[in-house]
Amino acid sequence: MTVTADIAMVNLDSPDPVAHAEFWQRVLGGEITHSQPEYAMVTAGGVAVGFGLVEGYRPPSWPDEDAGKRYHLDLYVDDLAVAEKEFVAAGAAKPEFQPGGDRWVVLTDPAGQPFCICPRPQG
Repeated sequence: MTVTADIAMVNLDSPDPVAHAEFWQRVLGGEITHSQPEYAMVTAGGVAVGFGLVEGYRPPSWPDEDAGKRYHLDLYVDDLAVAEKEFVAAGAAKPEFQPGGDRWVVLTDPAGQPFCICPRPQG
């Protein structure tokens, strides 16, 4: 293959784009670069994450062995326990099912989208 692509941004379906962007801005830092009821965006570390309004939005369930694999975000953090506590205080939830043991933690954002926090590689 001679043509490659660069990721321009990641977009997630959302029941409330403004609130969704506010949560992710707290988690990722950066800034909210667009905010309207139908679409909002956070830009952090050179990556943009957008949130588009979907009427009748239903979050994925975790885990859901009957559905096809969905995309989710993996985030590096310096301390799993501290990050988990702060992200839950910001509005995330921690599902009971945790397949990573102590290697990573699965959380869901306020719209029910799962994401993982992972220890930042050392060295």
